[in-house]
Amino acid sequence: MQKINLTQAFASFSDHWSPKIAGDINNLQAKLVKISGQFHWHHHEAEDELFLVVSGRMRMGFRDGDVDLDPGEFIIVPHGIEHRPEALTEECQIMLIEPNTTLNTGNVENARTVKELDRVG
Repeated sequence: MQKINLTQAFASFSDHWSPKIAGDINNLQAKLVKISGQFHWHHHEAEDELFLVVSGRMRMGFRDGDVDLDPGEFIIVPHGIEHRPEALTEECQIMLIEPNTTLNTGNVENARTVKELDRVG
């Protein structure tokens, strides 16, 4: 068993839109990601995702409206729902909790797709 210090874990990497595995919970993973700017529209066929804002501010875009999140707030995006994360500050640090099968770009594969995730901690 190992504790994870989020400040230290986020300080250990600088790339954006590239989730890092912070821990495994049964078939779920806690992942850390830094975002900057806007992602692309996508959805996940089978996986729900939890986005917890650790620092900065983010907007979760949905086709029927946006939800803005501040530090300490989270949103759960159900599978099949098209969404587009966006940092509202220069950088936003997020903890994701999602199945270990979740591909960061969902149903879209492009230059931001990360198939093999690094670990932090």
